Amino acid sequence: MGKWQDDHAIGFGMRAAGVSLRLAILGTLLCVLSGSAAVAQAKAKAKNVLVLSGGHGSVSIPIMEASLRRNVPWPVNFSVADLETPPFDNETHMEVLAEAFRHKFGDRKVDLVIAVMDTSLRFALRYREKMFPGVPITFMSISSPEASRVKFRWPGVTGVASAVGIKETIDLALRLHPDTKAVAVITSQSTTENDYLAAVQAELLRYQDRLTEIDLVGPPSGQMIEKIAALPPHTVALFQIWPHESDQPALGVYDVLAETTQHLPTYCIFPGLCMNHGGIGGAYDDARNDAVVAGEIAARVLKGERPDDIPIASNANLVATVDWRELRRWKIPESALPAGTVILNREPTLWEKYRNYIIPAIAIIVAQFVLIAALLWQRARKQKAEAVLRESEKRFRLMADTTPALIWMCDSNGKVTYLNDRRIAFTGRDPKAGYFDAWTRYVHPDDRKRVREINTQAMQSHRPFSKEYRLRRKDGAYRWMLDVASPRVNGDGSFAGFIGAAIDTTDQKLAQHALEKVSGQLIEAQEKERRRIARDLHDDIGQRLALLSMELDQAAQAGNGSASDKNLEKIQRHCAEIATDVQSLSHQLHSAKLEYLGIVSAVKGFCSEFSKQHEVIVDFKDRNVPRRPAKDISLCLFRIVQEALHNAVKYSGEGRFLVELSATPETIQLVVSDAGVGFDVEEAKNNRGLGLLSMQERAHLVHGFFSINSAPGEGTRIVVRVPLAAEGPAPEGSAVEQHESATR
Repeated sequence: MGKWQDDHAIGFGMRAAGVSLRLAILGTLLCVLSGSAAVAQAKAKAKNVLVLSGGHGSVSIPIMEASLRRNVPWPVNFSVADLETPPFDNETHMEVLAEAFRHKFGDRKVDLVIAVMDTSLRFALRYREKMFPGVPITFMSISSPEASRVKFRWPGVTGVASAVGIKETIDLALRLHPDTKAVAVITSQSTTENDYLAAVQAELLRYQDRLTEIDLVGPPSGQMIEKIAALPPHTVALFQIWPHESDQPALGVYDVLAETTQHLPTYCIFPGLCMNHGGIGGAYDDARNDAVVAGEIAARVLKGERPDDIPIASNANLVATVDWRELRRWKIPESALPAGTVILNREPTLWEKYRNYIIPAIAIIVAQFVLIAALLWQRARKQKAEAVLRESEKRFRLMADTTPALIWMCDSNGKVTYLNDRRIAFTGRDPKAGYFDAWTRYVHPDDRKRVREINTQAMQSHRPFSKEYRLRRKDGAYRWMLDVASPRVNGDGSFAGFIGAAIDTTDQKLAQHALEKVSGQLIEAQEKERRRIARDLHDDIGQRLALLSMELDQAAQAGNGSASDKNLEKIQRHCAEIATDVQSLSHQLHSAKLEYLGIVSAVKGFCSEFSKQHEVIVDFKDRNVPRRPAKDISLCLFRIVQEALHNAVKYSGEGRFLVELSATPETIQLVVSDAGVGFDVEEAKNNRGLGLLSMQERAHLVHGFFSINSAPGEGTRIVVRVPLAAEGPAPEGSAVEQHESATR
């Protein structure tokens, strides 16, 4: 979408300085154009547009260019050449100029030529076959009569015709000067101006009964100035001489125009002549709208439409335009202007003159007022906030002093800055007791190091924390405290320290310890009862059933193979099965192997019996397990294995299980796992409950760690870790045994 690299406005000085000078300038231009023939070509899909400007239409070219770009889907490369006014009376000059254009654009494809102003269009039409044969031409800023002639005589041409408001301008002049008696038509002798003169004369025929027409035709000269000065009063001038039509360098068109506007109210058909040069104005079309329409027509041609099929567009909407300064000079009231008149160069009002100063001054005053109001509001808000803060602090202290907890606060460095009354009363009535770093001397020596480490980590992380420690009461007794703290923040969000509350949990700990002791006693009682039942089953019922089986065996051997003999064999088989079941039940109630051979042999034997009884595979592994751990530990692990395998067979849907026992110098670990369907642990605790809670309770009774890792579809893994006690037999009636006896 960029310009061609060597595209610059080509200025041709077309004044009457002699043909030789013009030829020299054109020769130089030809050399420059020859040197720039090697420029980079545009992209393959880009369109190349050449704009020939007549000089006065250059203001509308950017508007036309923007309109064209909006209406085509591909890039457009614009090249603009400013011709001013080609001297059509100098054939040699025109040929050289046309040759220069042919040489410049002969090696590149020009897709469209846009002519701006009548002179540019005439030059393009006269030499189109030499410069860019077959290229369509569109035009803008062309008078309606000229446009009609072009469309009639030349194929492949279309564009926008600018309406010429001769009638409207005459009507405006007579409206603003109702006492006018004569109209002076000042123009040159060119063909275009002759058309203009004929059109003016035709319009003035409407007023021939009340107006006198005075024609001053010719180039700008001293004689014309004398004629203008001699015009009678009540005369209005219609001025139409373009600046390039002066053949006297010392006396230009604007000199004549200045003399005209000095003596007469002057109007022009084209705004470029009068406006800002002493003329009052005229009726003009909207040049910006013409440029937009010209861009749209050019886009249609680039898209492939034939110019001959596109009618010439014309804007008939003429608007009266006047210079406010000239209205004041000729004492013309604005009320005399027709509706919709555009007034240019109006003297700015006081607001328009000084608004760049008034607006900042008002803004400063408003800002100061807002600032003062904000300060007053902020002060009132601060006072209210301080009152609320004092009330809030009063309520906090009242609440803190009446709560049963021991409340404290510290700063960002960990120094205690506040203690409630209950905290002070707990350690003593010394007002300084527990402040700053003195609080640590009330902590039990065995807990002091751990408490300091927890506090240090919390000061670094700025996160809530809790800790348990023993705190010395004023009577010297140590009480267990559960201390929970949360971080405090300043108004700017920075860390301000912690606020915490400590609750005496000694009674709860004692109750928990007593409950654990009772639970242990219940488990020990349960185990004791199981041992008794196991002994009865094994030593009494089991032996009697075995004796019965032997007798039946002897009876079968003495028989003769009759049907009764077969019944005896069946009875014998049933008795053997009963003996096996009773023995298995005996082992489940109390394993003699656990008591005499140790935990490894007991668990291994149980896994073997369990595999045969339930027709599953139980893999057992052991590593570095002491033969005889503490009795409570062995019994706890054995019962957990029993419960875990029964649950696995019942719920996992799997036929293979793994039991692992391993030990380190400090702990012994049991793992029971399967690759079954798994389950939701929390839901199982709430719904099934007893089995899982029993295993967990057994682990806690020996101060062990118990965990269940499971999820639907991911199997189950039960892990128990128990700290090892001194090896050797446990005392009779252990806590685990009492627990089992009671729960049974």
